[in-house]
Amino acid sequence: MQRDKRNFIILTKHKRLKRLWQFFFTGWGLVMIAALVAGSLFTKQILWTPISAINMTDIVSNQFKMSGASFVGTDKNGNPFKIRAATGYQEYATPDIIFLDSVSGTVTRTTGGVKITDNISARHGQYNRANKQITLTGNVRVDSSNGDQVRTNELVIRL
Repeated sequence: MQRDKRNFIILTKHKRLKRLWQFFFTGWGLVMIAALVAGSLFTKQILWTPISAINMTDIVSNQFKMSGASFVGTDKNGNPFKIRAATGYQEYATPDIIFLDSVSGTVTRTTGGVKITDNISARHGQYNRANKQITLTGNVRVDSSNGDQVRTNELVIRL
């Protein structure tokens, strides 16, 4: 009976893989697993990677974080508003409040039958979705289209 060269090559490849498997996974594999288990028992840490350097309190306290956040809607009178922030985040304890940094936006209001657009900016803000209220803090600036200007440390806007 004539031997097929192709079967011989496949059989040889499998023998090599089998030897490689035995070398790495039965000998060295057990040594590596034992080293990992022993290391975690001695140092009381499971991760030895740069991931362990992450501030876990920030991750736990922040449920949701956005950069370049933008909120658009209408107030109770049907006037449009738009709020933009460099960053926005929510916390587990207060899911209805969105905390904002570097806030800017426009609010349109009607006074005496005239529509006035207010351009607003502030360092920080809180947008309460349940109450439809924005609280701005830190160097708050309001420039209105009718020429009015407001400078304050805190401003509350009810939408």
